[in-house]
Amino acid sequence: MLEFGQGAARLSGAAALLLGWRPEEFWNATPAELALALSGPGPAADGPERDVIDALRKRFPDDEISHG
Repeated sequence: MLEFGQGAARLSGAAALLLGWRPEEFWNATPAELALALSGPGPAADGPERDVIDALRKRFPDDEISHG
């Protein structure tokens, strides 16, 4: 098992290489933030249902947008 210092050095190196983080950014991040940053993108979320899109279009119609 790695000691804390060895593990921290490896993770700091990975964060620097993969994320471009400087030591200060690594040490200010929480373990959850580091894990999230090092994990790949998750599955894409489903888009809104058609009725939601229709309701938004009704509430915010394009023809009422002011460009001035």
